[in-house]
Amino acid sequence: MPDSQLPPLVSTEWLAARLGRADVRVVDGSWYLPSSGRDAASEYAAGHIPGAVFFDLDASSAADTTLPHMLPSAAEFAARMSALGLDDRSTIVVYDGSAVNLSAPRVWWTFRVFGHRAAAVLDGGLAKWKAEGRPLEPGVPRPTPGRFTARFDPSRVRDLAAIQANLGSRLEQVVDTRAAERFEGTQPEPRPGVRSGHIPGSLNLPFSDLVSANGTLLPPERLRARIEAAGLDPRRPVVVTCGSATSACSLVLALELLGHDRVAVYDGSWTEWGGRRDTPVEVGPARLGA
Repeated sequence: MPDSQLPPLVSTEWLAARLGRADVRVVDGSWYLPSSGRDAASEYAAGHIPGAVFFDLDASSAADTTLPHMLPSAAEFAARMSALGLDDRSTIVVYDGSAVNLSAPRVWWTFRVFGHRAAAVLDGGLAKWKAEGRPLEPGVPRPTPGRFTARFDPSRVRDLAAIQANLGSRLEQVVDTRAAERFEGTQPEPRPGVRSGHIPGSLNLPFSDLVSANGTLLPPERLRARIEAAGLDPRRPVVVTCGSATSACSLVLALELLGHDRVAVYDGSWTEWGGRRDTPVEVGPARLGA
């Protein structure tokens, strides 16, 4: 049975002590922007944590839209996870190779959205695992299919209409985890046709500011300080956004670790908002207290 007491973040020591157990499944959720020059699938094949399966973020997203990384249907997700050998009894640990929690939290959040609570992110990811001299294995395994059930939780997701409505109501705080230069509109977006800037009234807390030099998440007191400095009140409802709703999930993870679960993700994120011509855009720093 999956570990119902599994915290959202586990250490490399925790995983190493359980590696090889039939009920503990490791998932490589690495993904990188095309401009990075990195190929997540090739890197996985060259060497991954023993027993890990590769979660292809692009292939595991909705195919009926031009927007990147939109959630698939529950049936599609269940079928793909079953093909990876995962099932309802699995305790799932997700990592990535970015050293800054770029994509593993998105994969973790996706499992949560589809009702699988026994999922965690590996603190420090593959970089920390390798730095500690822990084992890797090459190749692409063919797992025995599992039986994974998915039930969509809409409370964890916001769409374009919800963000548009929030411009007037301001019932939810919108926080953007892109780099400050992209948020402020001083650096072009990496995706063609997407404007620079941010959703009016949103706050900025770059996801890379949530991790320490060795890639582990900041300790709670430092996380709280970063969140407070960004102008975010975690006692109020929060919606997180970024370029394609990937790095945004790092903040979801951090807030959950601090005991705040009233957090949703804008799935279309800036690619949808900035890629349209009928949505307002602001540039410049966040207006704290606005």
